[in-house]
Amino acid sequence: MRELLVIGVGAGDPDQVTIQAVKAMNRADTFFVIGKGSEKQDLVDLRTGILEEHVTGEYRVVEITDPPRDRTPSDYEGVVDDWHDRRASIFEEEFAAEAGVGAIMVWGDPSLYDSTLRIVERVLARGNVTFDYTVIPGVTSVQSLAAQHRIVLNRIGESIHITTGRKLAEGLPDGIDNAVVMLDAHCTFTEVAGDDVEIWWGAYLGTPDEVLIAGNLREVEDDIVRVRAELREKHGWIMDTYLVRR
Repeated sequence: MRELLVIGVGAGDPDQVTIQAVKAMNRADTFFVIGKGSEKQDLVDLRTGILEEHVTGEYRVVEITDPPRDRTPSDYEGVVDDWHDRRASIFEEEFAAEAGVGAIMVWGDPSLYDSTLRIVERVLARGNVTFDYTVIPGVTSVQSLAAQHRIVLNRIGESIHITTGRKLAEGLPDGIDNAVVMLDAHCTFTEVAGDDVEIWWGAYLGTPDEVLIAGNLREVEDDIVRVRAELREKHGWIMDTYLVRR
């Protein structure tokens, strides 16, 4: 493989794929698709739909099974480092077996809570394969959340804090009134104190299964917890993002 394209493809809606991304996708000979098990086959199907919508030429699809990892470790950084190393080994093997231009389609944008670029850098650092790589930005779930709720993420003169559910459990930093939260598997918003907090929540953003809930946190938090559990049971997985604001 002489070149790798790391392409942000948005939150799931084929119409959110940028013209730059479409041009890059049509340069690729091989698409590496990372699968996370049968319960997330519809994520693979969404990628396939994006390819069918936008790619006009011939291409190959190579499915890579994501190695498992402990989701509730005591040593979070150590477990993630080991997971990245195992991922790099798999990527290296698949990259070495392909010729021409390869591509990885990344949900949202490769810069925001995604490990693809770190894995690519690890592969290159091993020195066994060499290639150039280019990053194409995409529409994030954060942008899609704001658009679907028709809101601005911050009020005039205020900052925006982007974090994870794991970090939110430690509390909002002082002076932060607007927090966008991703990767929250435990409904940590229920731990945000106060009756003056609003929430804008969205699941499966940019897909046909999209669900939105908004309102005073204390008034809608139970609804979000219930709906989230029902959706996860129905689909076998869930990806959700939300904004909380004092």
